[in-house]
Amino acid sequence: MTIHYRTAEEIEKIRAANRIVAAALDRLEEIVKPGITTVELDREAEALIRDMGGRPSFKGYRGFPNALCVAVNDQVVHGIPGKQALKAGDIIGLDVGVEKEGYYGDAARTVPVGETSQEAIKLMEVTMESLMKGIAEIRPGARVSDISHAIQSHVESHGYSVVTAYVGHGIGSSPHEEPQVPNFGRKGRGPILREGMVLAIEPMVNIGGPDVTLMKDGWTVRTSDGSLSAHFEHSVAVVRGGGDVLSVGSKNVKKLS
Repeated sequence: MTIHYRTAEEIEKIRAANRIVAAALDRLEEIVKPGITTVELDREAEALIRDMGGRPSFKGYRGFPNALCVAVNDQVVHGIPGKQALKAGDIIGLDVGVEKEGYYGDAARTVPVGETSQEAIKLMEVTMESLMKGIAEIRPGARVSDISHAIQSHVESHGYSVVTAYVGHGIGSSPHEEPQVPNFGRKGRGPILREGMVLAIEPMVNIGGPDVTLMKDGWTVRTSDGSLSAHFEHSVAVVRGGGDVLSVGSKNVKKLS
């Protein structure tokens, strides 16, 4: 396993890519509404990313056809944008990746489409909270599984399940690097966190069971029991003072404070 430890200059380059990610997510959250199609969201994301000097890193990655990954209702991750029109009451996961000057950013959030159920709102809130509890565990000398345990404990305390088939990851000069960052596990295990590591932490949380199914398109992942799922993600650098969230946008600064 090769883990990269980034210099301060490299972290700033990763932050620059993540600023574009955050701007794209902010814009998408503004325009999500009943009737809009997921491919319209994809086009908006790609245009903004390119206008800001970035490249949509998901597009073409292992054959993925679009700039944006979407996940509607019982979809967990990696949905392909298309002609599907969003309906009032839906929830949609928006996952954006950007490459800028050889460095990568990656973040995701799940948002409501118009008015949605209290059940869905609670799921989104708990998933976002679990992400922040995981980030709170980041400090030099801690272990990767300290993040994992904090996420799982919070999720399960609300009666939900974490997806175990997909995990977070390192990020930097490649979109996916070591180490893997599971959303489950016991404390005190896995690689030691050291200054310069950059991690994409991304809890995927289901109202029902943890099992998921890969659809025939080879990309879209759904909950096996048809239950709602939410996904939040930040790219975070390990620094002397703890975790430096690189993918903060104007819409979520307040949530992080």
